[in-house]
Amino acid sequence: MHRRLVREALSSPVPKPRRSPVRRSPRLEPFKKTIDDWLRADLEAPCKQRHTVRRIVSRLEEELGADVPYPTVRDYVSARRPQIAAEAGAPADGFIVRHNRPGADAEVDFGEVWVNLSGTMTRCYLFALRLAYSGKAVHRLVDRTIGVSSVVEVA
Repeated sequence: MHRRLVREALSSPVPKPRRSPVRRSPRLEPFKKTIDDWLRADLEAPCKQRHTVRRIVSRLEEELGADVPYPTVRDYVSARRPQIAAEAGAPADGFIVRHNRPGADAEVDFGEVWVNLSGTMTRCYLFALRLAYSGKAVHRLVDRTIGVSSVVEVA
């Protein structure tokens, strides 16, 4: 390693942030306002009628005579679509983290299964319990005719 890198590491445990280059796309620059207008109009349109990147590229070629590569338009649209939605006040995509308390939540199912017992197909009933926190499962198989019960544990 170079001594300059060692000196920087000794002076601060947190590395300096890297500068990301600002990339420009001169072929797309004149059409950015038009694409933004299409994306704003898409906020009001039904889901099936919104512009895909492929449709934007084809409209640029057909209507405006632009020769812009697909990856350039794709990168611009993927960056601008969330920004335009945020400017318009559209709800952001998100998720809810599910927290299960130990021993508090479980999933239970009960049904019938056919089992080969001593060469004959027998209808049995299956009780399945799965604990949501640990993922441990317990299954109980009951044959109603002869009262056989067995427990099968699955890790």
